[in-house]
Amino acid sequence: MSTGTLGDAILEFPDNRLLIDLCGEYDRNLTDIESRTGVQILRRGNQLALHGPEEAQVAAREVLSALYERLEQGRSVGHSDIDREFRLAPDENAADAQLEMFGGGKIEIKTRKKLIEPRTDAQKDYVASLYRNEMCFGIGPAGTGKTYLAVAVGVNMLITGAVDRIILCRPAVEAGERLGFLPGTQEEKVDPYMQPLYDALNDFLPGKQLARMREEKTVEIAPLAFMRGRTLSNAFVVLDEAQNATTMQMKMFLTRLGEGSRMVITGDRTQVDLPRGVPSGLRDAERILKPIDGIGFNYFTAADVVRHPLVAAIIDAYDKDFEGTT
Repeated sequence: MSTGTLGDAILEFPDNRLLIDLCGEYDRNLTDIESRTGVQILRRGNQLALHGPEEAQVAAREVLSALYERLEQGRSVGHSDIDREFRLAPDENAADAQLEMFGGGKIEIKTRKKLIEPRTDAQKDYVASLYRNEMCFGIGPAGTGKTYLAVAVGVNMLITGAVDRIILCRPAVEAGERLGFLPGTQEEKVDPYMQPLYDALNDFLPGKQLARMREEKTVEIAPLAFMRGRTLSNAFVVLDEAQNATTMQMKMFLTRLGEGSRMVITGDRTQVDLPRGVPSGLRDAERILKPIDGIGFNYFTAADVVRHPLVAAIIDAYDKDFEGTT
């Protein structure tokens, strides 16, 4: 990089084809970066000129350089990648260096269909914790990737032979409305509650392979109630929507952990759908288990929401309203 007149920063890129991909269709990627930094970006041949405050230029330069490096590695660049570069701290988190499997570099999760990269520092710490701890809690609002990343790590561990099977479960609790008796077989009755877990698996495994794994019980999706009496060995086990488990259900689930297994519990303390007066097992587990070594607790906020930007704003608004009424 060199500096032009009037304090402009000039970035030069040797491969013009990669520069085209960096800019995006109709310069969409540059427009995204401009809106986030307040810097004006002009393309001049194989150079990009950055106009704006020096601090903003530095931020834009770092993001552009990181994205170009992705392209040099043969990866694509899109809105989610730009979002990730802005959210993450410039230096690698200390947790990266503690995980030999990542070689001290970027944390990535390889699955059959895609490569998953955490998009916030909290997500990076969470993924590192999933690999480091045999039991891990992910607690925070909707849209922060708690379940998605846990399932991705589970798929990665399955295809690398670290575990023999994946077991995903959640409480079959209705979210504030009575649906009555559902028609169909037992599996058809509980499928609507399990759909978010199916969606995550379909993102990471080819359809035919997933169908075969389900037939062979290599991948199992079941309501929490079906876990009673089982010992889950050599498995990656995820309890989703754990805020809707009662204290006794939570204890029952946690004590299913067997040799060679990993267990992940995810939930949002603000979305409890249990009957009034019934305490959430997630809150009790958090209070009771925090002093135990080897159990990881990871927390997310609205700043970690990776869905539509409005989702973060909605969560913030509800949090502020709740604080104002208490």
